[in-house]
Amino acid sequence: MLTDAEIERIRKSANIVDIISSYIPLTQKGKNYFGVCPFHEDHSPSMSVSEEKQIYKCFSCGAAGNVFTFVSEYENVKFLEAVKIVADKCGIPINGVITRSKSKNNILEYDIMALALKFYQNNLNSKEGIEAKKYLHERSLDDEVIKEFSLGLALGQDYSLNKLLLTKNYQAAYLIKLGLANEHNGYLNDTFKNRIMFPIHNLEGQVIGFTGRIYHDSDQAKYLNSKESIIFKKGQILFNYHRAIKEIKRKKEVIIVEGNMDAIRMYASGIKNVVALMGTSLTKEQVSIIKNMRSKIILMFDNDDAGEIATYQNGTILEEAGLSPLCVRLSGPKDPDEYILKKGVQALEENIKKHTSFLEFKLKYFKKDKDLSKVEDLASYLKEIIKDLKNISDPLTEELTLKKISEEYQVSLDTLKQVLAKENIKKNSLNEPKKLAKINISKYDKACSNIIYFMMNDGIFIEMFKKELGYFNEKKYRSIANEIIYYYEINKKIDLASFISFISTKEYIYDDAMAIIKNNKIATLEMDNFKEFILVAKKEMMRQEINDLKKQIATTLDANEELALASKLLEIKKGCVGNE
Repeated sequence: MLTDAEIERIRKSANIVDIISSYIPLTQKGKNYFGVCPFHEDHSPSMSVSEEKQIYKCFSCGAAGNVFTFVSEYENVKFLEAVKIVADKCGIPINGVITRSKSKNNILEYDIMALALKFYQNNLNSKEGIEAKKYLHERSLDDEVIKEFSLGLALGQDYSLNKLLLTKNYQAAYLIKLGLANEHNGYLNDTFKNRIMFPIHNLEGQVIGFTGRIYHDSDQAKYLNSKESIIFKKGQILFNYHRAIKEIKRKKEVIIVEGNMDAIRMYASGIKNVVALMGTSLTKEQVSIIKNMRSKIILMFDNDDAGEIATYQNGTILEEAGLSPLCVRLSGPKDPDEYILKKGVQALEENIKKHTSFLEFKLKYFKKDKDLSKVEDLASYLKEIIKDLKNISDPLTEELTLKKISEEYQVSLDTLKQVLAKENIKKNSLNEPKKLAKINISKYDKACSNIIYFMMNDGIFIEMFKKELGYFNEKKYRSIANEIIYYYEINKKIDLASFISFISTKEYIYDDAMAIIKNNKIATLEMDNFKEFILVAKKEMMRQEINDLKKQIATTLDANEELALASKLLEIKKGCVGNE
């Protein structure tokens, strides 16, 4: 682990303008630099980067922080991994050791799954695994691929996983909850038997589940998947993500396929920027993962009706999230796995290069099962296109599409525009009733947040806080203020960029502190404003203390204690801000 001093040395050696401009274009305007914010759908430069303060701030979505927080959010990595990325970009040697972060929660569950994986791997490499290994070799999965993807083998009852885990003092209840075992007539049985095992990993690379495939003639289902558990939520991961993410970032391109074997075959064949769905449709969590990749998205699903439907459904999900997916539709072999085996990886790469836009895909998709020589089918086709266009926010794409179908089918452009206008009216009327409830933030909370923000930026406000207020009643504000004062007393100065680095590993305050930074809209730090915030906070804190004393006076049965409380109450009222 790196020390605070080491992190600060790296931060001071890295110019935030140079680092951020390696991700997005920046233009200098006066003292600051501006660019299109990558953290929301930004169509005009709303992100400001201060070279003097070494911080960035988006005036639209509120994203803010120092060089490390930018890289952390942009690359979707933990803070210390972002530190390493910045150090590497600047050629700064690191004395400490940084490894990819692993979850600190559910350690027992992860340990069980890791042991299960080793058990399955050992089975495959034993004499009992000869038949299964032969099957894999016949499927053109050599020993190197088997090792790379940690493939294993679940055997019958004589080689029971649950027996091994029970001898390691893991409780049966855990094995059942993780989907590794099930109970029947009072006996514990392995969930997976006589199947080749494909481990499923979370985003950090920890084993969280398995897919078991039969490898001999059987009337059982071809695939059996782990049930969802406390650590396995299939809607929150993408298969092969932990291996592919480095290549995805390098190529700025991600290929999304349907099946695990498609991803394995492509990755093993050298196309390493590939992930697979964990179901038929993308979830909002998976869309968020894809969005954070900030890469070109290519959908390449199976060459059948189901694959075509999946392309439309998932492409629409991504489009509604503000993304612009591309599509590859294969011909001949059913899926990428089979395509590589029959036609070779080079032929697949050529297909990937010839990808089409999602709009082009939809123009073909809407023609399906329609005879456009018939008026009713042509009208239905054009209506589908126009109905779809209302979801596209790009006016240029909208205009070009309408012109294209107008010329191709000899339909008046004005008529098409009128139909689209009616669709937009319907869309707007449907959206009108949906109003977001306003979050009521008290004047006191605003004052406390502003006091904290001022203190993060300049020691003069810390001194004023200690003199005029000294503490906060609420634990959230009190904890952050204590860390600010501690940092200031140790370093004899403070600035926002360095303080963000200091709290990066302090999980108990980091999120709250960053929320204050992101939500603050104050452009200049004026002492008069700070004093006003102090007065608001002081008044509310005194009011709370007075109410507490009144309750104690009303409930005490001790006359002496009541007198002491009343005296204390009088003293507080004398020094109270404003009229009470």
